[in-house]
Amino acid sequence: MLKGFFDILTGKPLSNEQRSGEKYNVPFGLAVMASDAVSSVAYVAEEILGVLIGVIGLASYQWLGKISLMIIGLLFMLTISYIQIIRAYPQGGGAYVVAKENLGVQDGLIAAAALLIDYILTVAVSASAGMEAIVSAFPGLEKLRAIS
Repeated sequence: MLKGFFDILTGKPLSNEQRSGEKYNVPFGLAVMASDAVSSVAYVAEEILGVLIGVIGLASYQWLGKISLMIIGLLFMLTISYIQIIRAYPQGGGAYVVAKENLGVQDGLIAAAALLIDYILTVAVSASAGMEAIVSAFPGLEKLRAIS
């Protein structure tokens, strides 16, 4: 019954032969590719503000708007580049494929390694931020948090 519900909601799964002929359109491709960029910058404003408060005190709040605009600008540039990649590689063009075809195999491998490191760090930052949010909501858990 649950499988039937998901088939109605999302459609029947494609076979491997059918998948190979599928192409990404821009909205679907952006949903897949831009999720990495969004998760990578989700906590950056808070972290930058934390560093600035330690350095220049409460005056750092005046920089928050400018920092946010820079982050939005970065996301805009990434979105434009992702749209270009989706149009150039409609069959799917990850960092390795794009770098390998345009720069060579070694640069493709470097791009792939950088992306793997990014994914690992994104998970670490997300887990850390999640723990901070839980401890913030339930201060009694502070004593259970690991000391870093």
